[in-house]
Amino acid sequence: MQLTPFCLVLCESSYAACLRVSPDRSQFFRYDSISLSCEDPLNSTGWKVKRKTSEGGVRPCSSGWGSSSSGSTCIIGNTYPSDSGLYWCESVDGERSNAVNITITDRTVVLESPALPVSEGAAVTLRCKPETHSSDHMFNFYKYGRCIGSSSTGEMTIHSASKSDVGLYKCSIPGGGESVGSWLAVEAALPSSSSPPAASVSLSRLMCHLVVGTPYLLSTILLGLIYRDRKRDKEIAEIYKDHKSLP
Repeated sequence: MQLTPFCLVLCESSYAACLRVSPDRSQFFRYDSISLSCEDPLNSTGWKVKRKTSEGGVRPCSSGWGSSSSGSTCIIGNTYPSDSGLYWCESVDGERSNAVNITITDRTVVLESPALPVSEGAAVTLRCKPETHSSDHMFNFYKYGRCIGSSSTGEMTIHSASKSDVGLYKCSIPGGGESVGSWLAVEAALPSSSSPPAASVSLSRLMCHLVVGTPYLLSTILLGLIYRDRKRDKEIAEIYKDHKSLP
C-alpha cells in the first residue's frame, strides 16, 4: 500500500501554498524525470518553483534548470546529481511554501519514501529500488544505520505511522549497493472539517429542533389559554344567567 500524500492538509494549516513532487519521493536516479508543482487553492498562477543552487544562490525554474509550461509547474526532464538540493514555491510577494530536499544519485540503489511529511496513523510503504531489476535480490532496510528488517519484495510497510517512526532511513542490496539516506517526517493528524464531532452534531440538531419547534409550541400554548379563558367566561355567564332566573 502506497501512501497518499497529506500535502494539502499540512500545507493549508502552515503554508499559503504547497510544493508537490511527482513521483512522490525524495531520491531519484540520474536521468529520471521530476515534476514540481505549486498548489494554492486561492491562486494557482501566482507561484514559481525555486531552488537553492550548489553555489548558495537561489534561481527560479527555467533560469538554467528545468522547464515551465505554466508558471506554477516545473519539469526537470533529465536529472543530474547537480540538481540535488532544496526546492520550494515562492510568490511574487515573497511568501514561501514548504521546502523539499531532493537527491539525485549515481548510486545503483535508491530508497523511495514520501517527499512530504506523513500524517500520524497513515500507512507508509518504503521501497528499495535497484537501477537494474533482478528477482534474486534481498533488500535490507535501516534506520539511523541499524538494520530494522529485510524483504524479498523490496518493500517495508509502516502500517500506522507515529512520532517514533521519524528518522533517517536507507536500504541496501547485499553485494548490489546501498542508497543514500532519506528523512521520514511524521506530523500530527488534523481533524477533518467535513466530519464534526458527534457532540457538535447533536447540539446542532437540538438547536435546530428548538428553533423550528418553538413557534409551534408557543402557538399551541396560546390557543390552549384562549380556549380555557373562553370556556371560563362561558361558565361564568351561565352561572350568572341561572342566578338571575332564581325567584
